Formats: sequence, structure tokens, C-alpha cells
Amino acid sequence: MTDIRHRYRKLVYLTWFLTLDLIMFGAFVRLTDSGLGCPDWPGCYGKLTPLGAGAHIEQAYQAMPYGPVSWGKAWIEMIHRYVGAALGMLIIAIVWMAWRHRHALGHSARLALFTLLAVCVQGAFGAWTVTHKLMPLIVTTHLLGGMSVLALMTWLAARENPGPPVLLSTRRWRPWLIGAFLLLTIQIGLGGWVSTNYAALACMDFPQCHGQWIPDMDLHGGFSLFRALGELPSGEMISQAALTAIHWVHRNMAFLVFLILGSVAWKLRADPVLRRPATGVLLLLLAQLVTGLTTIFFQWPLLIAVLHNGGAAGLVLCCVTLLVRLSRKSTVPQGIQYDKHRHPGSRLAPAPISGTD
Repeated sequence: MTDIRHRYRKLVYLTWFLTLDLIMFGAFVRLTDSGLGCPDWPGCYGKLTPLGAGAHIEQAYQAMPYGPVSWGKAWIEMIHRYVGAALGMLIIAIVWMAWRHRHALGHSARLALFTLLAVCVQGAFGAWTVTHKLMPLIVTTHLLGGMSVLALMTWLAARENPGPPVLLSTRRWRPWLIGAFLLLTIQIGLGGWVSTNYAALACMDFPQCHGQWIPDMDLHGGFSLFRALGELPSGEMISQAALTAIHWVHRNMAFLVFLILGSVAWKLRADPVLRRPATGVLLLLLAQLVTGLTTIFFQWPLLIAVLHNGGAAGLVLCCVTLLVRLSRKSTVPQGIQYDKHRHPGSRLAPAPISGTD
């Protein structure tokens, strides 16, 4: 049983790591405008690799040198698809192991199956991203789907590292963390909406926007969901006022997330079991602030923009880890700590803070 658990844990950790990498690479695909590097799906002009589609790629590039198709963009897009396919195969392997050894692995089977369902839906949105020509609603949903798969994989990985329970007094912060996590999810969706509509540079000053605290905006046009890339629902080109609305809402929502999630994370640091992921949340919030401002002042450098997406993924990772640890049924009353030297192992027995045996 121990060998099965060990192999399953290694597979889960590998898949979790690949999921995080794929999200980062997906941001690179989007930010380099490579989403239509191969304008069909699942192949590239019907071929397995861009090498077999060389004539089509060259023809498209000659017709539009600054368009969506080039050799570099084709390879970037196809590598993203290859890694996504590998991720799907690994999750299938996790489901197979979890169901075959479900009595040894506990309740991981249902969670693994749900993760597989999520990655299948994510694959469908990946295909629709191409077939619907980077429609902002589909691309943003694809981004949120990737974060959802990361959250599920983090949940699976966190359950493979049980550790000691949290203090009983800490559990009261669980509803607050759930609320903060929901706000973070909304903010990530808004960030995807900014990216897919290319609104990152709609406001070039800070903290004001166009020299005003509340600039002229077209909220209806900016947040109309069912429209093509770069267009309003009427078919007209999207206006600067609409792009300003997208950017302004995302920017100001960030302050709310920073305040609430940061406050909850600061409170959770008091529990030794939660200190590392809670500190991770605080550091990542600061990093998101720095990379977000750098994106504005340095006009959206590629590396910083990718790191900003990675920071959002890191926040999801830390928040899910905190939620899993807060959801453990076993709790320890305030005033009790664990002695790792006297009680080695993942499930540690409590020892008084002071006093004798």
C-alpha cells in the first residue's frame, strides 16, 4: 500500500507542476499573439506539426507579415497543444490509479475524475478559442478553466500531504477565506478580460486614469460579452472608452482583493500550520502589485506580463492549499502545539506548550 501511495503521490505532483507550467505557457501564447498561429484544430493546417504545414504557413505569412500566422507563432501554439495533450494523459493516469486503488487511496478517485472532466472541458474551450477566432469571452473562460484545473490539481496534491491539523480558533477564518478566494477568481477573470481585449495600456498613468479618478468610460461596450475580438456588439471597432472601462474596473478591483485577501492571509499566519502558504499569499499580492504597475509604466513587457499571470496562478495555489488545510476535520484547541521531535510523522500528537510530561 505504501508503494502505491508513493507512486500515486509522485504522479500527482508531476501533473500539478505541469499544470502550473502550462498556465504560464498559455499566457505566453496569448501575449505573443500566437493563439491563431495554426488557425485550425487540433493540427496545424491539418498536419501533426508545423513542419508538414510549411507551405501554408509561408503563404499566410507572405500575405500578412504582421498577421497571426508565422513560423514562430505556429510552433508556440502547437507546443502549447502538445503539452496540453500530455497533461490530459497524465490526468487519465491519475484517474486510473485512483479508481484501481481507491480503497488504499481514500476519496481521491472522485476528485480525480472531476479533474479529468474539467480538463476535457478545458480542451474544448481551447478548440473553440481557435475556431471562434480569439473571441474574448471564450479566451477568458479558457483562462479561468486553466485556473480551475490548477485548483483541482492543488487540491489533489494537498491531500497527499496531510500534515498536522490547524488550531481550532483558526477555523473561524474559513468563510472569510472562501469569500476572498471568490473575489480573487473574479479578479482573475477581469484580468483575462483585460488581456484578451488588449486593454492593459488603456490607462498609462497611475493612480489616476487619463488624469481623472473616474475617467470617461463605456462600461456597456467594454463588458458586452458576446462580440468578436476588437469589436463592439454592433460590429464597430471597440472604442477607447470601452477599453478604459475594462482596465479601470480591473485596476480598482485589485485594491479590494489586496485589502481583503491580504487581511485574511495576515490573520492566518498566526497558525503555524498555515504560516507558509499565508505568507506566500502576502508575497504574491505584493508581487502582483509590482508587476501590474511595471506593466503600465514599461508598456507591457512580455516577461513581466507572463509573470503577472503566473502570480495569479500562485495565488490560486496558495489559497486552495489554505482551504484544504482549514477543512481538515481534526482540530487542535488554542494553547496546544506539536512537538516534531517527540512525535515524528505526518499526523503528529499534541504536546503541551509548557509543563512536564
